[in-house]
Amino acid sequence: MKRTGVVRDIDKGARGEVIRVEVSEFKGSTYLNLRVWYTDKDGELKPTQKGIAIPPELYDQVKEAITEAESWIKD
Repeated sequence: MKRTGVVRDIDKGARGEVIRVEVSEFKGSTYLNLRVWYTDKDGELKPTQKGIAIPPELYDQVKEAITEAESWIKD
């Protein structure tokens, strides 16, 4: 069985928002989810609609694009 769950919460530094990196399963497929979560009035993290679920067949392409973008940013 594949591992699923929260990999990491990355603090966005604004209004208690985090970028949650999570591996989940939906209809038998495993996805890498990147989604913005916010802290509600009770201090509980809740998901927003801002995010993306990346299917396994696109992992390598997304990873390559992020690596390429990193070189653009550092130049």
